[in-house]
Amino acid sequence: MRLQNKTALVTGGSTGIGREVCLAFAAEGAKVAVNYYGTETKARELVAEIESRGGQAMALYGDVSSEADVAAMIDTVNRSWGGVDILVNNAGIYPRKEWYEITGDEWDRVQAVNLKSCFLTSKAVFPSMRERGYGKIINVSSVTFLRGNKGFVHYVASKGGVVGFTRALSREVGKHGITVNAISPGAVMTEQELLDMPDPAEQERTRVYLEEEQAIPRRQLPLDMVGAFLFLASAESDFMTGQTVNVDGGWAMH
Repeated sequence: MRLQNKTALVTGGSTGIGREVCLAFAAEGAKVAVNYYGTETKARELVAEIESRGGQAMALYGDVSSEADVAAMIDTVNRSWGGVDILVNNAGIYPRKEWYEITGDEWDRVQAVNLKSCFLTSKAVFPSMRERGYGKIINVSSVTFLRGNKGFVHYVASKGGVVGFTRALSREVGKHGITVNAISPGAVMTEQELLDMPDPAEQERTRVYLEEEQAIPRRQLPLDMVGAFLFLASAESDFMTGQTVNVDGGWAMH
């Protein structure tokens, strides 16, 4: 198994893309820490599912924009499992709003959850990764950074920051055997999307639009993301760092 004897922490791991990544990592032999914030039931259910399949997992509550919460999470993993080998910065929020109506506090919250969190978690796992001389940091950006989608100025700005952070951090930690890469999902149909878009007619318009725009004409699902995460988490990508990989069905190409 590709992740045997490795420990992974996945932020925002209880639902959507994070959930599928946790399941895939566990299936490949990793011990998985599932971070959640406000979705304890789903996190516990995911841990139970992983354990029922013979894997090891734990649920970790924490606001990834809080330095104290991040420190507590990493300390728990360090004490329980000896450190984090694979960090997936997946947690994120994407409130839709006209750019001129966004308040300063709303702007700051999006930057804190989507971008500052990557810094806080990476800084927290760095000492153990440096000590081992090996580590994988995978940040989640978004295809919206390439497309500049309307209605999400604060979100798109934060995801552009994730790409810049990924590139800069890779220069800092490569000498310690740590790789830092980013994945840009497309329009993934998640539970949250269905909550945000309950109107069946709007869902259908979205489906038709994406099928026309993407090279692969179907809606993207969380499971479509798994292969890229496994590749970047495994030894197969040990000489790849500072890169951003689009997994979007060919919606944006660069």
